[in-house]
Amino acid sequence: MPRKPRLDATGAVHHVMARGIEKGLIYLDDQDRKKMLERIAAAAPTTDTSVYAWSLMPNHYHLLVRSGEAGLSKFMRRVQTGYAGDFNRRHRRTGYVFQNRFKSILVEEEPYFLELVRYLHLNPLRAGLVKNLKGLEAFPWSGHASLVGKRKTTWQDTEYVLSLFASDLNRAMAAYKGFVSDGRKQGRRPELVGGGLVASVGGVEQMVSFRRGRERWSSDERVLGSGEFVLESLKQSDQNRLHRIRPEQQADWVVGLVSELSRIAKINKLEVLGKSRRRPVTNVRAAVCWLSVTSLGLPAATVARLLGIRRQAVLQAQERGQKWVTLQKINIKTLLNKLT
Repeated sequence: MPRKPRLDATGAVHHVMARGIEKGLIYLDDQDRKKMLERIAAAAPTTDTSVYAWSLMPNHYHLLVRSGEAGLSKFMRRVQTGYAGDFNRRHRRTGYVFQNRFKSILVEEEPYFLELVRYLHLNPLRAGLVKNLKGLEAFPWSGHASLVGKRKTTWQDTEYVLSLFASDLNRAMAAYKGFVSDGRKQGRRPELVGGGLVASVGGVEQMVSFRRGRERWSSDERVLGSGEFVLESLKQSDQNRLHRIRPEQQADWVVGLVSELSRIAKINKLEVLGKSRRRPVTNVRAAVCWLSVTSLGLPAATVARLLGIRRQAVLQAQERGQKWVTLQKINIKTLLNKLT
């Protein structure tokens, strides 16, 4: 019997997945798959993200990760957005690669963590990409091979997963193999990939899409857990969001941010609302994007419309905007209170 996940582990666990646009392929060959893994390998240590399970399917992927202090969004920008750029350049194409960014499910570790490790790694077998468990152990595009000792993946945290089965490595691997084998007959489990939020809180549908104080990159972010876990997660979300903005107030708040940050930067606010590409102007514009998304909780598409820029530009501006606000030593709470 596997052990319970350790309570001393820090950071939130997320089941992340994304599909190709219009259900199209996101990998055309093994070189594409290697590029995706290179992105994960580079992003995980620099964002302090732990990767526990993963599988690359023809038209979608799954990751089970624990986010670091940088947050899930920063990790996913480097992985998914970076890969989409690689894919388009390599295949000389333009446009979106993925459908609706990604889906992120905040996971209550007990009892779902190991269930998700098993479910994600059985994906290739369920999809017919391999014939049996022996074939799964040789499959290069999932984390299963590393957990059974057939391949070394430096960025995958196999130690933590195996520690939940036994302290001895060989016994842990054997127990993990048995655990995965027992899951073969379970078939598809929509509750693990769809999120348990609505069922957990008795059908409170308005809670289905919640934010945790960061960019709502996914079109569908949910919680998989007990009712108590879900409600606590939503409570934390409310605490992290500094202000609630009604739809009719959105434009006033964004314009207010533009005015106040332009004053701090000593530039004309009309430049920010225009097409100027001067560095001081683009810095303020990036800061407006970041604060609008993270502190005001506005969707990137709304911010893009109000600023007259593309949604992708809002997403790309997040890290730069945060750096500028930090460099200027701006107290965000004080800034927003001036706008109320």
